[in-house]
Amino acid sequence: MSTVNETAALLPDPDELRAHLRALAVLDAAIGDDPRFCQYTFDAAWGPGEEAALMDNGSGDDFSVLFTPAGVLIRGFDHEAAMSPYGTDDEQVWPGVIDDVPAALRPLLDEPAFRDEGIDAPRVTACLWWQTGDTAWRTGSAIAFPTDSEHPDGSGFLFRLLTDRSPAAVQAHFEDYYERPVPLDAIRHVLAGHPLTPAIAAALNPAALSDDALLRRIAAHPEVDFYLSCDGEFDLARTDPIESIALPNGLPVEPVAGCGAGGTHYLCGPAVPDGPRPVLYTDSEGRASLIAESLAEALTLAIVLPSWHDALAGLRPPALNADYLDDNPDHPAVRDRLLAALGLPPATDQEVLDRLLATAARTVPDGFLPHVPDEEGSAFEPMLDPATAPAR
Repeated sequence: MSTVNETAALLPDPDELRAHLRALAVLDAAIGDDPRFCQYTFDAAWGPGEEAALMDNGSGDDFSVLFTPAGVLIRGFDHEAAMSPYGTDDEQVWPGVIDDVPAALRPLLDEPAFRDEGIDAPRVTACLWWQTGDTAWRTGSAIAFPTDSEHPDGSGFLFRLLTDRSPAAVQAHFEDYYERPVPLDAIRHVLAGHPLTPAIAAALNPAALSDDALLRRIAAHPEVDFYLSCDGEFDLARTDPIESIALPNGLPVEPVAGCGAGGTHYLCGPAVPDGPRPVLYTDSEGRASLIAESLAEALTLAIVLPSWHDALAGLRPPALNADYLDDNPDHPAVRDRLLAALGLPPATDQEVLDRLLATAARTVPDGFLPHVPDEEGSAFEPMLDPATAPAR
């Protein structure tokens, strides 16, 4: 019989468990094409001083791991388990499952997210906890498990990637769920706590950072869409430029977003499945610059460096972004949340700045400085200050 008692003996300490759950959430977001179907997520701002790792398989089974100053509470629910509240006569939690939960952690079970309408009990078949100061995971001490079920509380099924944390087990899970190969080396990279680089993200899902996939993610996340349309100055609803443009290199341009000041972002080149297209920005004053080598880079730029226009004019850290951060001190947390929602790798200000300057320097020599067709002398001016342009 597999029960929560066996699970408790196989779980790592809270710090290692937290790192593993974060890695599972990163992998799920990177491998999947649509965030709505991710099973593993991690909310670093669940509540004041609280973080939550969540799993929902979409078939009625879920778990939560809540990290709080008072300790960690793990709640799991298997809808087919013999110990489900829905299988009891009084629709209550199975005796002993949560009776011993410490008072400091007990309120976590009353979260509305963990209760179903019409039933006066938490949605739980398995529960474990590690109170601050403990040295081992604890479970109910007086649980009479049904003897006619091999998995009475569903813990072996629910927590299988928490008890077997091997790269091979994680790979097998995601390959089964997404029905396609996932490279083991990339799985190992993320589980080891290394950052999700663009190369690793591409290995996990070559199509994840495609234009279509990113646009779907934006549509699925209202917070991302709102930020981009306001502070990010990348409003997908503004695709009507002030005037038509053409490029000296002959590449076609497609308006993808705009900003309130009249600027327009264009994807340059033919639309190729899963192929990146450089992003050109033109403002309302006749200036233009290539700003990114792909839509993924352009979105990262808008999220990490909302004051990137000033960088092209020569402003550098720490002055760059300083005014924005004064007005929006929570930006680092927002930045991380938005990048994760889009499945974009984390990036530092300096990394994004270096990519912007290198890309902008290509604007004129590579034929990306636009002009208005059939209008003599209508070429735009480059936005990048030549004195600050990196050497080519």
